[in-house]
Amino acid sequence: MALIVGLGTAWHVFGEKVGLPRPLALVGLEAAAPGPAQRGGAGGPVGVAVAPVRVAAVVDRTEAVGTVRARNAVTVTAKVTGIVTRIRFEEGQMVREGDQLVDLEAAALRAELDQARALHDDARSQAQRARQLQPGQSIAAQRLETLEALARQAEGRVRQTAARLEELRVAAPFAGRVGLRQVSVGALLQPGTVVTTLDDIEKVRVEFAVPEVFLARVRVGSQVTARSSAFGDRRFTGTVAVVDTRIDTSTRTVRVISEFDNTDEALKPGLFMTVELVLATRPNALLIPEEAIDPLGGRAFVYAIRDNRARRLEVRLGQRLSGEVEVVSGIEAGDVVVVRGLQRLRNDVPVRVTETLTRPTS
Repeated sequence: MALIVGLGTAWHVFGEKVGLPRPLALVGLEAAAPGPAQRGGAGGPVGVAVAPVRVAAVVDRTEAVGTVRARNAVTVTAKVTGIVTRIRFEEGQMVREGDQLVDLEAAALRAELDQARALHDDARSQAQRARQLQPGQSIAAQRLETLEALARQAEGRVRQTAARLEELRVAAPFAGRVGLRQVSVGALLQPGTVVTTLDDIEKVRVEFAVPEVFLARVRVGSQVTARSSAFGDRRFTGTVAVVDTRIDTSTRTVRVISEFDNTDEALKPGLFMTVELVLATRPNALLIPEEAIDPLGGRAFVYAIRDNRARRLEVRLGQRLSGEVEVVSGIEAGDVVVVRGLQRLRNDVPVRVTETLTRPTS
């Protein structure tokens, strides 16, 4: 019995060295050991397909949804009560700053202004004559002061009436495009009555929110790309103009405002947009095929070919792209990694390259 046990032990320990199979493998209790060719031993190196590490630009992006806002937008309303006598704009027309949009009935105020100016001219003339007589003591100083006060009162009444007349002007506060007309000639306007809308959309703003985890990577001037189903495949390019100084505590997001040139006025206020914000750009990132990754738990490994041998290297991964993955550390530019045949490899096994895969350079 001791002899049998000793022979079995010797077979188990030294049998492989003389080409004998392991005894447990013969009875199905253990997987058969790989042959010499599989181990990359005397039977020859393992055939593998490889791919070179690609150096390319990688852009980190985050996606959000936003709404188009005009750079300047206002609802044009009346300040005072008045009857519309003339409408000076066409719907959709471009207007300049200060252009009058609507005329209101102002005959009574103009007459009142003429009267105030006449009274002011009379009071000013009397005060001027009194000043000429004062040196000869032909008029009392108190009388002169009274006339000068009356002249100032008349002047104030002129300015007051002119201001009331100015309030009847419904003008454009800035240059832009007017919207639909909400009043007609002969309508009685009350303070706050909507006349039309005015939008400056040569440049527009798109407001959106990004998660607070990206706050440190959002910069004024960062590139923003927006698209809308209304325009198919067309892309609009803008930049970050403002980053809110506060984080919304309920959503844990920060509001970002981006600006877009809109000279063709394709983007309209209120349009829903899908926005991509560029967080960072790495021009010399290292990329390898996804098939080259050999995961183990939470770690990742690759086999790099060095001196015709497969070197198992641990790598740290970055952004995943279509069919490729970025490697932050662990390999270098110029390395060649195994893409097919990983199952037969172990560290420092001799290999034979059977195929070199090429990938797009952009």
